[in-house]
Amino acid sequence: MALPPNLRNRLSALGRWLDDRIGYSAVAPVAKKKKVPVHKHTFWYYLGGMLVFLFFLQVATGVLLLFYYRADAEHAYESIQFMMAEVKFGWLVRSIHAWGANVMVFMAFVHMFSVMLLKAYRAPRELTWISGALLLMLALGLGFTGYLLPWNELAFFATRVGTEIPGVFPVVGTFVRNFLRGGEDLSGATLTRFYALHVSVLPGLTILLVAFHVLLVQKHGMSVPPGVERKGGAVRQIPFFPNFLLRDVVGWLSALAILAAMAAFFPAHLGDKADAFAPAPAGIRPEWYFMFMFQTLKVLPAEILGIEGELLGVIGFGLGAVVLLLLPFLDRGAKLGRPSPFWTWFTYGVLAYIIIVTFIGYRVSAREQAEAEEGAAAGDSEVTSWSPTEHPLAGRIGIA
Repeated sequence: MALPPNLRNRLSALGRWLDDRIGYSAVAPVAKKKKVPVHKHTFWYYLGGMLVFLFFLQVATGVLLLFYYRADAEHAYESIQFMMAEVKFGWLVRSIHAWGANVMVFMAFVHMFSVMLLKAYRAPRELTWISGALLLMLALGLGFTGYLLPWNELAFFATRVGTEIPGVFPVVGTFVRNFLRGGEDLSGATLTRFYALHVSVLPGLTILLVAFHVLLVQKHGMSVPPGVERKGGAVRQIPFFPNFLLRDVVGWLSALAILAAMAAFFPAHLGDKADAFAPAPAGIRPEWYFMFMFQTLKVLPAEILGIEGELLGVIGFGLGAVVLLLLPFLDRGAKLGRPSPFWTWFTYGVLAYIIIVTFIGYRVSAREQAEAEEGAAAGDSEVTSWSPTEHPLAGRIGIA
């Protein structure tokens, strides 16, 4: 249906007025100029845009939650209860936010491994890779800080163990642990700090880094895998606007529909309110994306070659993060356009390790919870619930 001539003229005049002051028309040629390579791996190009969409969906749902959330130990749990039970569609918004966080982290891992396997970090895209790796770390930080905000039992005791991990470092460990907690142990001060990090510091850094990352992608374009390049010949391309962007939008709408369905059929649970003086419930564990680290630290012996096992484990994960950041400079074969089977198998090895150890961690956690429940049912006072004393860091937590 055509617009009336008067309305069409007014809209055109408004568009010209805005263009004179903003200059938005200059963006159109840039968008039309950008091309996207088409080959058998083109599917993986959509993950970057999907992650941007999921992040801003988290921002939108998070802002809605802020209207009702109260960031103090006395009222945080009750404010979530009120949202879930009394606020219209509050349960839906919180469930979308909870599921969206998990899907965003999952997609970030998939995106990272796809880039590693397709060698998309090759020159001149080193900074694109580094900024993307830092964004993954920020996503994990957002997940870690947001996990405590409902102030429920499971999150409280898992965060107590998680914030103890930096304490294994000599000299600075105690300072970092106390800085995160706002004191010696978890308290309302910890909740306030995590709240500030989750809603202000980390999102602000993420927005700045996303803008930088997108700028680099715009400058250098989409990377063509070395295998496709070695075949020779021209690679077919499609315009980013509107062809690729429209497909992006279809993916975003599909993701939103899936998240809404997950939130409707599997709404986020709240559990019981945290009580620092109560025994830890059975099945304490971190979010799934930290499980491989948690399980690794859990099975390490107390000492390895005279060095604390937990310290070696944390150092190992730190070195892994450094290798991840420096991968474009370490993979010299890909840098020169040659095959680099070592780094390909390294990627498969890391992926397999994360999947297998995560699976084992959930199996062990489920078994511990089942044993604790059986013991409680039998009235066995020695096995009433899983205790943090079973974790190798328990001594430092002060509950061993």
